[in-house]
Amino acid sequence: MKIIFMGTPEFSVRILDEINKNFDVILVVTQPDTYNYRKKNYTYSPVKEYALKHNLPVFQPEQIKTAVDYILSFDVDLIVTAAYGQFIPKKILDHPKYRSINVHASLLPKYRGGAPIQRAIMNGETETGITIMYMDKKMDAGDIIKMEKLPILDTDTSDSLFEKLSILGSQMIVSVINDLKDGKITPIKQNEDEATYAYNITKEDELIDFKKNAKAVYNQIRALNSNPGAYFILDGMNIKVYNSKVIEKTTNEKPGVIIGVTKDIIEISCGENTVIGLTEIQVPGKKRMSVKDFLNGNGKNMVTINKEVNK
Repeated sequence: MKIIFMGTPEFSVRILDEINKNFDVILVVTQPDTYNYRKKNYTYSPVKEYALKHNLPVFQPEQIKTAVDYILSFDVDLIVTAAYGQFIPKKILDHPKYRSINVHASLLPKYRGGAPIQRAIMNGETETGITIMYMDKKMDAGDIIKMEKLPILDTDTSDSLFEKLSILGSQMIVSVINDLKDGKITPIKQNEDEATYAYNITKEDELIDFKKNAKAVYNQIRALNSNPGAYFILDGMNIKVYNSKVIEKTTNEKPGVIIGVTKDIIEISCGENTVIGLTEIQVPGKKRMSVKDFLNGNGKNMVTINKEVNK
């Protein structure tokens, strides 16, 4: 089975690894290198790092739609994508003998799009999963080949869920490819009436809205941990928040006010008279740190009771 694999982030690497162990990967397509202006060097995608380490040929078009003829020049049985990050022209999708399939981190038709893991956590979902489906010209709308569920724990962050779903996808992919080859697939059409969308995270999504209740704020923070990170504004500075917890008490203070500071928690009032406790943050120019370490430094001078944030 000759396969072209398309993917970019760490999520894709385990899936590529399982395919590479069991089939003939003839090309790896990933996003172009990114330039780090601070370090003055280029950063490779995790998928490219894997491909180079395993002597797999790499192709990095700025836009895949400009490379149709190149992809069509390959004699390929199947294209597998996993978080590649670009829309792929239908001519490419229809080219392989067994067409093209995608490994998507949601229970389709829910959470189609580029940020299904973050949006599921942000919305307080209690389960997610992996859907492997045929690719279609419409985003994540192809017929479903296989689906497996996974619980979202209250302690999960996007980082932990990315890893769990990557493992699950890698466990599913080989049997799906073998079933395709053996003609054992009975695809199921998606119910368009149940479709929801997980659009990419924007800067507006990153700003913590303390008007929401504390559980919603907690979900927002863990959904964006560790990249790009949620933030609030304190004394004109963007303060990233990576970990928090819902405080089991109520307050009559309006949302967005610092109502308590202990040795390791900053308490801020939220909507519905609830309270969020911040436990891990990052101030500009510093590394991530516990609130305890922050307060032991200059933090006590910045964080005071009754101070409003996001002003």
